[in-house]
Amino acid sequence: MSANKGLLKEIAEYKWRFTMTTTRKILLMLAGLGVACMIFRLATGLGMATNLNDKWPWGLWIGLDVLTGVALAGGGYGTAIIVHVLHRGKYHPIARSAMLTSLLGYLLVMAGLFMDIGQWFNFWRPFVSWGHTSVLFEVFWCVSCYTTVQVLEFGEILTEKVGTKYHNAFKKALPVLMIVGIVFPTLHQSSLGALYLIMVDKLYPLWWSPYLGLFFLISSFFVGPAMICVETGLAGRAFKHEVPIHVLRGLVRISGVFMVLYLALKIYDLSNRGVFNLVFKGNLEGNMFVLELLLGVIIPIIIAFSSMSSTRKGLITFGVLVSGGLILNRMNVVFTGMSASLGGWYFPSIMEWAVSIGLISIGVLAYCFIAENFNILDHDEHHHKATA
Repeated sequence: MSANKGLLKEIAEYKWRFTMTTTRKILLMLAGLGVACMIFRLATGLGMATNLNDKWPWGLWIGLDVLTGVALAGGGYGTAIIVHVLHRGKYHPIARSAMLTSLLGYLLVMAGLFMDIGQWFNFWRPFVSWGHTSVLFEVFWCVSCYTTVQVLEFGEILTEKVGTKYHNAFKKALPVLMIVGIVFPTLHQSSLGALYLIMVDKLYPLWWSPYLGLFFLISSFFVGPAMICVETGLAGRAFKHEVPIHVLRGLVRISGVFMVLYLALKIYDLSNRGVFNLVFKGNLEGNMFVLELLLGVIIPIIIAFSSMSSTRKGLITFGVLVSGGLILNRMNVVFTGMSASLGGWYFPSIMEWAVSIGLISIGVLAYCFIAENFNILDHDEHHHKATA
């Protein structure tokens, strides 16, 4: 008890900083609106707050906040493999920022998943009701465990400033946590795609594939460097801290290799199943599929292996295109590819948008606060002035 009081006192006495800017004021308003909508949804149920129905039981919160959010937050485990397993020391400067982005992303994923539970007060049941034959059960457990592992990993950063007497313990535990933290994402990233394997007669053939789990896993890995390019670009502007171009370019090249593998496997899969002709059919599904591959994979591959990747503008363009392409892919799987079989279209309600935007705003604000108060962007010194 006395140890806890000492830690709380140390936290209270630490001089926390949070520079208030116009952008952050807007984010605070969006976050507040999102929280208000979350409270309303929890109090009234899904029916009054969303446009979900019996035909469309999965909407924006699953498609964007969970399936997309988990993939975009995959930079943490990918960077851990590169830095701590392959021991590529030159990528060490981006390790902590990638881990923080991943941690916040998974916390928001958990919040989005919680919002989508019909009877949210029964959220605890999967911990005691062992539906071990369910893919969704495995996803729930892996995401929950990985989020817990990431919180413990952050303890090594936290205890550099507060609770310093625990720092050595967290530092010693970090290698084990890293190993465990690499295993869990490889399981649930692929399992999110495997959820749709049973939709063989409902998901449009351009997206349904026996390799769907593998596609989700590979894309979650190559989008990691893309998100790092976007995040470091924004952080460089906000905190006057720029990651060397050669570091980002190396990551982009690694991402490009996996995108080439992804594209080759896609072409093989479509040809092997005899549905390649659907790509150029000219319907909505075909056009969206072409757009997804062109903007999210083919053009980024060209950027990755050309001189464009040696400029900061080219790296940010790469990051935006790959991240946007992955978002489009997940939205196509959840919505475009299912619209014909489910009948009609679903469009999120204003409250659904408010909750999702609010969660993203909370994540950005949390990143800014942590980056200002802990050694995230620079492991040795922390003298970054906020401008965003």
